[in-house]
Amino acid sequence: MGRLISFFYDPQLLLTLLVAVAAFASIITIAMPWLARDKLNDRLKSVANRREELRKQQRQDLSKTKSGARLRHKSDGFYKEFVEKLNLREMLEGPETRMRLAQAGFRGPGPVFTFVFFRVVMPPVVFALVLAYLFLLNDFGYPVGKRFLMAGGGAVFGFFLPNIFIKNFAQRRQETIFASFPDALDLLLICVESGMSIEAAFAKVTNEIGAQSVPLAEELGLTTAELSYLPERRMAYENLGERTGHPGIKAVCTSLIQAERYGTPVGQALRVMAQENRQMRMNIAEKKAASLPAKLTVPMIAFFLPVLFVVILGPAAIKLMWS
Repeated sequence: MGRLISFFYDPQLLLTLLVAVAAFASIITIAMPWLARDKLNDRLKSVANRREELRKQQRQDLSKTKSGARLRHKSDGFYKEFVEKLNLREMLEGPETRMRLAQAGFRGPGPVFTFVFFRVVMPPVVFALVLAYLFLLNDFGYPVGKRFLMAGGGAVFGFFLPNIFIKNFAQRRQETIFASFPDALDLLLICVESGMSIEAAFAKVTNEIGAQSVPLAEELGLTTAELSYLPERRMAYENLGERTGHPGIKAVCTSLIQAERYGTPVGQALRVMAQENRQMRMNIAEKKAASLPAKLTVPMIAFFLPVLFVVILGPAAIKLMWS
């Protein structure tokens, strides 16, 4: 036992062990920077890969909706060739044309070429139809000059007819979107308060709201894609407000932008805006209900009162006829 203790207390052995430990520590210290992984770069790389996956997935999802309608309309070759040969796109396509078409649900270059084509074609078509009706079917006793003047008015109406169609289509689409938007806000609030990120919350709400409103699912799906690859979330929110064109949705987008800029809780902003949008929807319903008596006046006079008079005065008239 004493020999073992003296062996471990040997100065030469202790010096050898100390040198070995120092050499091992020096090797580890020198090799550590090459052996250690850069966790920050790995995390950034994983985030970039995940963003690219989300971008590809959103492009595949946006290529076709649940209802079978494509979000991005392909350009028709005939319309495109006609417009480009006559160089009409720069002449008739205003700065707000694409936005109006997007609000109506028509995206991509195809609807732009189609819109410009019909703006060119509709005036002569309507002019020819009105002229043919006035000269071949019924002239109403008008002179030739007045008939040509009426056909010219029809041509002017034909020029603005595509704009009227797009405006009415966009208005109906806005009403459909806003009818389901408060419910979508409630779902978005639940997702955010459960701990989901705003991108994941938008993606979840897009999948859930599609059964209730396909146009709203399209817009939220586009916003999800833009949140994935745009440099700032503010741009995605602004695009959502411009595409829908509804004041209530624009107010929600503004609140999300302010929450993103000043660091306020997103859940609190969504809760307030969801309550305001529900109240706005209720006000619209009450306004429609209040306008029903005035709208029912003419149908009641035209359909109910004659029947009522027949029921009340019919027996008296029959009695007078047989007396």
